[in-house]
Amino acid sequence: MIRLFVALALPDDVAQSLSMLQSGVPGARWSTREQLHLTLRFIGEMDEREASAIDEALAGISAPPFVLQLKGVGSFGGKNPHALWAGVAANDSLMHLQRKIESAIQRLGFPAEQRKYTPHVTLARLRATPPQRVMDYLSDHGLYASPLFEVSAFALFSSQLTPRGSIYVAEGEYPLR
Repeated sequence: MIRLFVALALPDDVAQSLSMLQSGVPGARWSTREQLHLTLRFIGEMDEREASAIDEALAGISAPPFVLQLKGVGSFGGKNPHALWAGVAANDSLMHLQRKIESAIQRLGFPAEQRKYTPHVTLARLRATPPQRVMDYLSDHGLYASPLFEVSAFALFSSQLTPRGSIYVAEGEYPLR
């Protein structure tokens, strides 16, 4: 079995700008450079046959390249925050690509994603972080904006869970055209 997700890799200058946000929060386990990505669709545990079908379906997706920008920060978990993230400036092309990927996965017989798609890059997982410290962080970094970057491909990643965090490996890359 292999744990899969579809995502956009981030260019080095964008990852560098995100690294400037990664400090000052107690209980934060910050994402490493290798863990920074923008998820388009989490798929989950698949066998080799299913993974091959997913690869083939993703290879058939046609969408044009586009320009993207990360913008703002937020947290998941409400009163008990468990993650910090960087948001994405509104982008119709990104949403179009995400819908195409979602449709391709569903056509293979996999269930629809139940959560509303919220494009973001996870910056940190939180453990026992005081909510006020999270609020301070969000206030301090609320105006964050990355450099603009061109998205010319998306990728299928595998994920191996370890005690020190996940290890991601690009299993396939699909050019936008």
